[in-house]
Amino acid sequence: MASAEQEFLQQIEKHKGIIFKISKMYMDKKDDRDDLFQEITYQVWKAYPCFRGQSEFSTWLYRIALNTAIIFLKNEKRRSFIGQEEFSDYKIVQEEFDAGKEEKLSAMYKAIHQLNPIDKAFIFYYLEDVSGKEIAGQMGISEGNVRVKMNRAKNKLKEILQNNTTNF
Repeated sequence: MASAEQEFLQQIEKHKGIIFKISKMYMDKKDDRDDLFQEITYQVWKAYPCFRGQSEFSTWLYRIALNTAIIFLKNEKRRSFIGQEEFSDYKIVQEEFDAGKEEKLSAMYKAIHQLNPIDKAFIFYYLEDVSGKEIAGQMGISEGNVRVKMNRAKNKLKEILQNNTTNF
């Protein structure tokens, strides 16, 4: 059992960036992001005995993480814990701090929070440069449908970003 635990911990350590990004895309408050990060990790741990290695661990993790985030978000909305917190207190670690990049990144995450859960998933896949074929397999839709939904999600995000910059 210890070796399975070690393998799991190594995989989580290697791919924790995926969990972090999904948590940040779906939750705006730091405490909620931390809770989602834990919930995703827990769900991955529960499902880990079923992982057969028929796909990359990261592909398998994407599916569980996105499904967990969508369910978690629905549960949070029912409890109405989601607020409109600013991201100014949360910094992405970079080699050199660039206020302009940080402001753009913050604006992008704020815009992403305005998307519905499915569009968030497509934006996540886009930002992670996941192929249309992989997305189709993970979401159970055709590659053509992936392209359509991806373009719609990107257009919605672009529209939100444009509207937010004109409101300043």
